[in-house]
Amino acid sequence: MTATAALALQVGTAPACIALGVSRASFYRNLAPMHGPAPARRRPVRALASIERKAILDHLYSPRFQNQAPIAVCATLLDEGQYYCSARTMYRLLEEAGQTKERRNQLVHPAYEKPELLASAPNQLWSWDITKLLGPAKWTYFYLYVILDVYSRYVVGWMIAHRESAQLARQLFADTCAKQSIEPDSLTVHADRGSSMTSKSVAFLLSDLGVTKSHSRPHVSNDNPYSESQFRTMKYRPGFPQRFGSIQDARAFATDFFRWYNEDHHHSGISLLTPAVLHHGLAPIVIEKRQAVLDAAYLVHPERFVKHPPKSPLAPAHAWINKPTTTNDDTQ
Repeated sequence: MTATAALALQVGTAPACIALGVSRASFYRNLAPMHGPAPARRRPVRALASIERKAILDHLYSPRFQNQAPIAVCATLLDEGQYYCSARTMYRLLEEAGQTKERRNQLVHPAYEKPELLASAPNQLWSWDITKLLGPAKWTYFYLYVILDVYSRYVVGWMIAHRESAQLARQLFADTCAKQSIEPDSLTVHADRGSSMTSKSVAFLLSDLGVTKSHSRPHVSNDNPYSESQFRTMKYRPGFPQRFGSIQDARAFATDFFRWYNEDHHHSGISLLTPAVLHHGLAPIVIEKRQAVLDAAYLVHPERFVKHPPKSPLAPAHAWINKPTTTNDDTQ
């Protein structure tokens, strides 16, 4: 017997509970085992009999109704002059039997692996994409194809056409690989899952050229960040027109833009070098000249450099698409 029960026998239940800080509900609940197990719950008068429950489940599991919702089964049986229970009761019986999940065949999408691609020199990894340029009238577009070297950010090939076509993409790749003198089994090309990117004609061409192809995961835009960033640089550049009057205008603009992008644009992702400098192996010369200028400035005014002499940033050692969380020492 608990201390509360002993005290209750002397002063009463309510005073004993108040004195010991115990609620009366807890007191009576703790007394229940002393009086034996609780009586079995009576079966509700309105409950279905076991034979009725079996008959209802047999109907729900039958080939005729196995793909129908209980509410539809209930309506069908009513039309045929039969009533067993409400639709809600059918749902409850199915839930007790663990059958309330989706019973129809469901489309299961395959698990796509996250691409993890590394480039440590030019012409090891290309990224390509297609973007729309607004034409002279509403609902008119020109299509800009761009192939970008991921390591150097150099645009190795581009084209503007009236339509998006796998055959045009195939021709652009053939010309670009020839211009860059791509050797078999030395290049990986990454793209999203657009119709042109996944076409058989482009896949066959890349296979013939000994080029490995890679694709982004569906609906994951940051699997192809370099092409997306290059398009943003173009479309946010001052002077980018709202619409192009003709395809000739679009090609003239692209010619000037890609010359500037490759030759004059100091890219923040490659130590403020231009893509052409890094792509053509001129980075050591440019960095050495920059360092000479910084050394001269330090000799004239060393007090202006508080912590240490200025140092020109080195060229990037590599570029990743989806860098893994842990890498080998030689790629860090």
